[in-house]
Amino acid sequence: MTKKTWMASAFAVAVAAVAFTAGPTMAADDKKEGGAKVDAAIESYKPVAGVSGNISSIGSDTLNNLMTLWSEGFRKHYPNVKFAVEGKGSTTAVPALIDGKADLGPMSRPMKSDEIKKFEDKFGYKPTAVAVGLDALAVFVHKDNPVEKLTLAQVDAIFSATRKGGYSEDITKWGQAGLKGEWENLGITLYGRNSASGTYGFFKENALFKGDFKATVKEQPGSSTVVQLVSEDRTAAGYSGIGYKTAGVRTVPLAKDASSEAFDATPENCYSGKYPLSRFLLIYVNKAPGKELPVSVREFFRYVLSKEGQEVTVKDGFIPLRKRDVDKYLEQLEG
Repeated sequence: MTKKTWMASAFAVAVAAVAFTAGPTMAADDKKEGGAKVDAAIESYKPVAGVSGNISSIGSDTLNNLMTLWSEGFRKHYPNVKFAVEGKGSTTAVPALIDGKADLGPMSRPMKSDEIKKFEDKFGYKPTAVAVGLDALAVFVHKDNPVEKLTLAQVDAIFSATRKGGYSEDITKWGQAGLKGEWENLGITLYGRNSASGTYGFFKENALFKGDFKATVKEQPGSSTVVQLVSEDRTAAGYSGIGYKTAGVRTVPLAKDASSEAFDATPENCYSGKYPLSRFLLIYVNKAPGKELPVSVREFFRYVLSKEGQEVTVKDGFIPLRKRDVDKYLEQLEG
């Protein structure tokens, strides 16, 4: 890949993250039950000497468990590194980076233009975004719910007060989503994330067509809570990252529109771009042009983008990067 200036690279990464609809293709032998297989071409992590210090991570709740698992794996190589992880929502990452309270800003959505501007106003350059995995933002229902599929317009009519997706009516009962019998007249209980969450923002942007949530959506501070509440309520529907799926819920296959085929939130469908709510998981970092990252932060990224790091991504229920993506982000960090 041709070297580019850091500014162009950072901007391209941010745009790519915003526009992501189709990831790299997954080979047939990459499929495995329960998740995607880590690309065999991704190299194992090779520790270096002299790594110590403190690393602080503030940001996404979706990435909170991943950041904790990565920090634990990283500290097995570097026990003298102290790691602090706080996950209260993607919105908290930006001010933490600007104020110097965090070295890492995990986000389950790309930074907004006004957030990038605030960062650039403070430092004179843009933040660097590093993709560390992929996620399928799923619509979850109770495991006994027989709904076969939904279009994005139907999802919008279920969760949104504005129905910018153009569906003909507000959907408040499961019968309006095609269910019969005992399910037909059951009302839909709605669960979602709070406004500090990147998951909230991504769902609003892509599933609600930038519309407004219904006031009846019961907002939760964490993704795991959303999934737990759906598993306990057979009438419920909620949205969350695929990494929080449990045996008590099922994901609903989604179609881009009424004339399109519906696809479930599987790794293969995310890699191919067939699943309509795929997204990159990102970590933002303050990297000045022409300057190296602190060695502890640099090595943490190298660990996350290694075979071991991407195996953790799979273990936590998310989707690993392909080798070509890993190479791109490693080059950006070294550029």
